[in-house]
Amino acid sequence: MANQVNVGLIGYAFMGRAHSFGYLNARLFYDCKVTPVMKAICGRSKEAVQVAATRYGWESYETHWRKLIQRDDIDLVDISTPGNLHAQMAIATAKAGKHIFCEKPLANTLSDARKMLDAVQKAGVKHMVGFNYRTVPAIALAKRLIDEGKIGKIYHWRAQYLQDWILDPEFPLVWRLDKKICGSGSLGDLAAHLVDTAHMLVGEIDSVTSTAETFIKERPLEAGAATLEGLVGRGKSEKKGRVKVDDGVITLARFKNGALGTFEATRFSGGHKNGNFFEINGDKGSLRFCFEDMNVLEYWSNDDPSYAQGFRRILATQPDHKFFGAYWPPGHIIGYGETFINGVAEYMDAFAQNRMPTPNFVDGVKCQAVLEAMTQSWKTRKWEKVAKV
Repeated sequence: MANQVNVGLIGYAFMGRAHSFGYLNARLFYDCKVTPVMKAICGRSKEAVQVAATRYGWESYETHWRKLIQRDDIDLVDISTPGNLHAQMAIATAKAGKHIFCEKPLANTLSDARKMLDAVQKAGVKHMVGFNYRTVPAIALAKRLIDEGKIGKIYHWRAQYLQDWILDPEFPLVWRLDKKICGSGSLGDLAAHLVDTAHMLVGEIDSVTSTAETFIKERPLEAGAATLEGLVGRGKSEKKGRVKVDDGVITLARFKNGALGTFEATRFSGGHKNGNFFEINGDKGSLRFCFEDMNVLEYWSNDDPSYAQGFRRILATQPDHKFFGAYWPPGHIIGYGETFINGVAEYMDAFAQNRMPTPNFVDGVKCQAVLEAMTQSWKTRKWEKVAKV
């Protein structure tokens, strides 16, 4: 294995910038035996992608993704586009023999996600999916405590992902609200993260029953060209369009290990900007976490004497806390951007050790199978089994 991997990034908006931050800073904090080289960034607008290339530190740019994936100097293609483009880009990239880093959710449908997994397995390339919350040190610590048996047999998982950025009914119909582009609303945008974290910490989900609602049925269309961010409207026109994606989702779940779970995802929860929260209850202890205080994990132990029991706050900033040791002295917290640095470092380590990185497309398909079962349950109003992967 060479000591560097040449990266081509498709997308320069929110996720493109976040991924660029990861590639740019991985070598600064991690002793990468294989380092990423920021070869080219791709976007449809020549003017905008040229600015992004200079600002983010990319050596060159392209205006069509097919040209990017055919370049001989590109080893790894990072797909940071809306979900409707993931399948065709990933499959073509795999056929070109390039490794892949794809944003979540892996695809807009389980069928497409399976085709993507089949393509990378046939091509024998490395693949990773962007569930960046796996690399939060406090969440990694939760995994460690669970694996060490600190909370014992798990009974309950409850999770919420709460945002409020589309509360205003006059907020325009950006691409994140367009079903043809994004596939779903809060389900794929937010609940996907909750499902993947549940898979990591509790185990696979057996069946679900779910309901969803679109609270605002129509919204003003965007005035002019739509923004790639999908989080900020570029003005609105007097014309309106139907909103065909879910605004809020609530799900009950049964895990294969017998645990019960609840999932709630919404972008209509006033006062919450990025409230990614979970709590896990076992027979020996409990854990809880909220991303709006991302460096802290709360832990309750049944082994403590009754007079001293209560949730304790663990600041996950010790050198032996996974993903934190690369950064600062204890107590010097990190933020959202560092999760992308950690993800890049995990991928580069996979190259150095010639193994598959985690999470990969298998995890992406497992997540998509749960999302699909949730969607099916909306229609049948029944419990739905999660498809085997």
